[in-house]
Amino acid sequence: MRSVEEHQRIVAGLITARPAGTAELVDAERLVLADDIQATVSLPVFDNSAMDGYAVRADDVAAASTENPVKLPVAEDIPAGRTDIPTLEPGTAHRIMTGAPIPAGATAVVPVEATDGGTDVVTITAGSPQGRHIRHAGEDVAAGTTVLRAGQVVTPAVVGLAAALGRHELPVIPRQRVLVVSTGSELVSPGTPLRPGQIYESNSVMLAAAVRDAGADVVATAAVSDDVAEFAAVLDRYTADADLIITSGGVSAGAYEVVKDAFGRDGDQGVEFVKVAMQPGMPQGIGRVAGTPIVTLPGNPVSALVSFEVFIRPALRTAMGLPDAHRPRRSAVLTEQLTSPRGRRQFRRGVFDADAGTVTSWGPPASHHLRWFASANCLLDIPEDVQEIPVGSELQIWDLRPATMQSA
Repeated sequence: MRSVEEHQRIVAGLITARPAGTAELVDAERLVLADDIQATVSLPVFDNSAMDGYAVRADDVAAASTENPVKLPVAEDIPAGRTDIPTLEPGTAHRIMTGAPIPAGATAVVPVEATDGGTDVVTITAGSPQGRHIRHAGEDVAAGTTVLRAGQVVTPAVVGLAAALGRHELPVIPRQRVLVVSTGSELVSPGTPLRPGQIYESNSVMLAAAVRDAGADVVATAAVSDDVAEFAAVLDRYTADADLIITSGGVSAGAYEVVKDAFGRDGDQGVEFVKVAMQPGMPQGIGRVAGTPIVTLPGNPVSALVSFEVFIRPALRTAMGLPDAHRPRRSAVLTEQLTSPRGRRQFRRGVFDADAGTVTSWGPPASHHLRWFASANCLLDIPEDVQEIPVGSELQIWDLRPATMQSA
């Protein structure tokens, strides 16, 4: 059987980055910058007031105090957005708002709290030294400075900076576009009454959610019966718009395996079917359909989702340039004794207690026990040459918790 590491390398080699493009700021968040960004303007663009108050010449108010206030005529009103800014004459003040341009001649701003707020004549009870409460042009960003780097994830702050610099779009690595197809004649959509022998279809919505959680886009989801023509029709309809196709089901050794039947059980139509030395998720397939990469996963829900975590999620994130392509690996002390099948690398659902540094397996290891996966927060990674793990052993886990809940 193929090793997990070998199949990971093959999947990673098949899923490659899309050519860099541009995205409007509203669409760029959580994408990765494809190029460095240089500032074409300075920030602030011009000297402006950091306070609501009065623009003055610092020397005119240097002696102002509560006991000896200074009175100055208010010659102008300067709200934010005013473009015709007159020069401040000695012995006068301009009432000014936060963000408004500093008039020529002014060397400080007196906050309104240190005045009586006068509109014709202002009484100032505290001086402002030269430069106080003035935000100078370029003190945040000087024009020509590289402010963002290729490989940086676009965050809300990055979007804000780009907009402040006058950009409406950014060069980015586009999201991968993924088609998700679930197969099986026994599957019916949730909300439909079940007939004998039928089950509700869950893999397509589950894998689509995993694709989006990995940072990619879902082109479409579909559930098809064990009919080769129906399966082929779905691929014909969506493949041209997809960078990757993920299927679940139809890859085992039974008589009605639609994915194998569609591509030839001997892999003679561009898709290779293999056994990977892992549990769950042994039957796998990989190849291309009309040039588009396809990864075929087993149909049991836990097998499908574990396979996505092991093979597809890191490859997708790497192709999009996203950080943390792999789930964090941590060491934890096992609270129980476990057994594992020799020759298979086992991925068991678990509950990790970060405070205690311990891990407990969660639910049976069989691949249909989805309930336990839904409340697990890690995968126990048991090496393929290990059959028994005593209580108290140190074991590697894959941390599935959201990043906001993880601790180093």
